[in-house]
Amino acid sequence: MSHLTREPLALDALLAEVSSPECGGTCAFLGTVRDGPEEHGVTAIEYSAYEEMVEGELGRIVAEVGERWSGARVALRHRLGVIRTGEASVAIVAAAPHRAQAFEACRYVIEEVKRRVPVWKKELRADGTEVWVDPSGRPTTRPAHV
Repeated sequence: MSHLTREPLALDALLAEVSSPECGGTCAFLGTVRDGPEEHGVTAIEYSAYEEMVEGELGRIVAEVGERWSGARVALRHRLGVIRTGEASVAIVAAAPHRAQAFEACRYVIEEVKRRVPVWKKELRADGTEVWVDPSGRPTTRPAHV
């Protein structure tokens, strides 16, 4: 299964992937491209990655959820390409026997994605400039993984 896509994210498809009669709690997370005061006129973010490496790491993160939370199920997608402000770039749906496990699993996945997965992002701004951003959110002069 591919965790990377260039298509808009479909939450209903991810919910269907994790649906199970044994799961009483489901938690969804969408990470969207924003343009707040600190973003300086962001119109989009261009995401890029070494896809084989990223797929492997995303697969490991998903597998870890099943090891940490018995009965938990996770669906994860990360977009590549140009994602406009207000659109989702990452979607995670976690289902588990109990709500606390679903919340914990969902939080675990996004934190591990941000920490471990080499996806690069370049902010495209209204003034025509392009700025690479490191994982902390600070502008940089070179690509950095997010």
